[in-house]
Amino acid sequence: MGGHEFRRQAGESAFAVVRDEFDLVQTLLRLPGHGPDDGVEHHVWPIPDGPLDGTQLAGVIRLAEAAGEALDGGRKVLVRCYHGYNRSGLVVAHTLMRRGGTADEAVRLIRARRSPWALHNDLFVEYLRAGLDTARLLEELAE
Repeated sequence: MGGHEFRRQAGESAFAVVRDEFDLVQTLLRLPGHGPDDGVEHHVWPIPDGPLDGTQLAGVIRLAEAAGEALDGGRKVLVRCYHGYNRSGLVVAHTLMRRGGTADEAVRLIRARRSPWALHNDLFVEYLRAGLDTARLLEELAE
């Protein structure tokens, strides 16, 4: 789980460029020139860091399924957005939940391993607690 931008030890921001370090890269906010290299499996599903519609939630569900399948196959996976906190956290948390964890367990693990700031988008946490399939159905009914 990561982002397109990070802070160096000296505090200045820098861009993260992915080459071939991963077998699967999932991008939720695409920036040209940030990789991955040709030949690396790359799924792009741009979503906002805010309310998601049913189609966007369906894409998040598909990304989590693909990430889980890749991990089951022993592949290295990167899920990334801009800073690597909310959008990527939503996909990673749903992946963890598909493997048997609860929403709260997934959020706690991500915050412990990635950053206490991870998944600070309360709406995304509520989507996880409701279940993404349920959230998707509710969003589609509201459209």
